[in-house]
Amino acid sequence: MSYTSSSEGLRTVPPVPPMCLFMTQEPRHVASEMRQECKCHGMSGSCTTRTCWMRLPNFRAVGDNLKEKFEGASRILVTNAENENSRGLSRRKRNRYKSHLLPHNPEHKPPGSMDLVYTEPSPQFCEKNSKLGILGTTGRVCNETSMGVDGCDLMCCSRGYKTQEMVVVERCGCTFQWCCEVKCNVCRIKKNVHTCL
Repeated sequence: MSYTSSSEGLRTVPPVPPMCLFMTQEPRHVASEMRQECKCHGMSGSCTTRTCWMRLPNFRAVGDNLKEKFEGASRILVTNAENENSRGLSRRKRNRYKSHLLPHNPEHKPPGSMDLVYTEPSPQFCEKNSKLGILGTTGRVCNETSMGVDGCDLMCCSRGYKTQEMVVVERCGCTFQWCCEVKCNVCRIKKNVHTCL
């Protein structure tokens, strides 16, 4: 048990969970991919003065890497068991996280230092859950032709959707008036609106 001071004196706080220590390595993976870039300043291309800075890796590459880790994340059990198979301080240090994180499925191998792990499955956002403040997706407007997160197949969680013909009021026939104004007409348009069941 660890302690911290407060205005009322000492109070006990729970120690940092091993998984929190484990997960703080994820930002370090991004930092480890940073590269130094330099630029020379001087007459005729000479490098009398050089300015250097650390550059983050390509944002798309970082996102793809984290998405891949997320999709391959392992569910684990957190235990307080010490690593009994210790062979010196360096080995214990190297395995300080692995010894506490056991796979939820005994048939799976323990997570490595570069793996993403979780203890509880994510809540189901498809169905309404007032306790967790989840509204669900029933009644949400979706895009019938989209393959993205706004698409009916994904947003409606494979429950299906209904299509209604509705009259929508929109701005139309907009023209630019010199100077500097945009004037539009108001049009009533019939549209098919798709909502999740």
